[in-house]
Amino acid sequence: MLRTRLYADPEGQFVHNVILESCRRFAKKTAIIDSSCNRRICYSEYGELLERAARGFAAAGLQPGEVVAIFLPNSWEFCVAYHAATLAGAIPTMLNPSYREREVRYQLENSGAAFLVTDGPNIAGVNLGGLPKLRRVYTTREGQAATEPFAALLRPPRADLNQPEQPSDQTLAALPYSSGTTGLPKGVMLSHFNLMANVYQLLGPGGTRFSSDEVVSCFLPLYHIYGLNVVLNPILTLGATLVLMPRFNLPQLLRLIPEEGVTMMPTVPPALNAMCCAAEKGEFPRDHQVRWVKSGAAPLAGELARRFTTLTGIPLVQGYGMTEASPVTHLGYLEPELYRPDSIGQPLAITECRVLDEAGRELSAGESGELVMRGPQFMLGYWNEPQATGAVLRDGWYFSGDIVRRDERDFFYVVDRRKEMIKYKGFPVAPAEVEALLLEHPAVRDCGVVGHPNSEAGEIPVGFVVLRESFSASAKLKAELCEFVAERLAHHKQPREIHFVEAVPRTASGKILRRELKNMLL
Repeated sequence: MLRTRLYADPEGQFVHNVILESCRRFAKKTAIIDSSCNRRICYSEYGELLERAARGFAAAGLQPGEVVAIFLPNSWEFCVAYHAATLAGAIPTMLNPSYREREVRYQLENSGAAFLVTDGPNIAGVNLGGLPKLRRVYTTREGQAATEPFAALLRPPRADLNQPEQPSDQTLAALPYSSGTTGLPKGVMLSHFNLMANVYQLLGPGGTRFSSDEVVSCFLPLYHIYGLNVVLNPILTLGATLVLMPRFNLPQLLRLIPEEGVTMMPTVPPALNAMCCAAEKGEFPRDHQVRWVKSGAAPLAGELARRFTTLTGIPLVQGYGMTEASPVTHLGYLEPELYRPDSIGQPLAITECRVLDEAGRELSAGESGELVMRGPQFMLGYWNEPQATGAVLRDGWYFSGDIVRRDERDFFYVVDRRKEMIKYKGFPVAPAEVEALLLEHPAVRDCGVVGHPNSEAGEIPVGFVVLRESFSASAKLKAELCEFVAERLAHHKQPREIHFVEAVPRTASGKILRRELKNMLL
């Protein structure tokens, strides 16, 4: 085992206190460059902003243990709202900024959010009425009726901040929502201890090559645990610089790399593919200072990794994890003798792994089975979902549902992901959520949704629909069904194809036979 030690002891550490310590240590260094508004924030200013916002939350009546929803693209306001919420003793839950009204209301209601930090365009036309616990809504750059300006939080009267009532391993620091493998998204309860343990695993000996002089581009969404706890928290912990982009934009990224002296890029396979295409056209900057790249969120083909490195000269490391693990459990190496870009690498420090067969027996090297893990980074459970929690957390072990094999040197390879989950450009899509919505359409009697391989997106959602007797299959109806979903679910969840079928194949117990649906696409 090459990884045995953490960067520091996470015991008793709270995320905001670690960040505030960086703000004191690196006061004059640039913490955040927000490319959406050309604002540069040094560490001392960032510390002042988050402390003022935390007092603003408290003065506005936010109580410890209440939930603050953050519905924003990557921006300095997102970062401040997140760390200020935890400093105020609240629990941040982050929403995908592309969510439609249906998804926004579900997460706000399910989490019991008391405050919402968003921007006017995000909630234009969204009905926020009837949410029993939502008391205040703040908008950052453009106002909206019945909202308050985020700037008001930064001009608070004097307000005391309560000290945490629970230890760091029992106090929630984030409530991201994960699609899991079935059903509607579930809130994942991650404690301060969980998040800081994973940060210190990443920064420890043999982990990542993050350093305090790093300049890191971040187009990965901060609402996602990858952006939040593999980029934002580790970079600010180290006193490095974060270059925020609202979303992946290839021309903007290619401009920022030399302009800001970017040294590292966390990324996902579809973005890597786009950068490869740019490099083949001679558009990738030749004078870049990028030392390394990390890929995650979706399986990485070894050929794509080799192609990227050949074209750009930049080595690449692949990681693996899930929201429930804060998120990283495995990471590859950049050292030539350990460089295996097609592997997810080895476990992080203090992460125990077992590979089990269907009977629960441990398998030897070279054999494929379910990956089961435990470590300090694993969640406390699912928010108000004890049954779902019990299905994946058993006797302290997390059952991933992913099929892997490991070699004699303890390098792991993903053989098959969670069987039902679709990954569109690295974003998870739960088929059950799309199916439940399609069934609301008056034309649909039954349906099934599966992922289909796609060179640009990795996978695209494809729907199979059984029509009610009074409806006839047509191109117009296909378009209508796609539009029906598009009006209610985020872009990445929308079916790119609809196929009409006589019946959806199911088991005797009624479970959809997705493999048979996938075979229809061959």
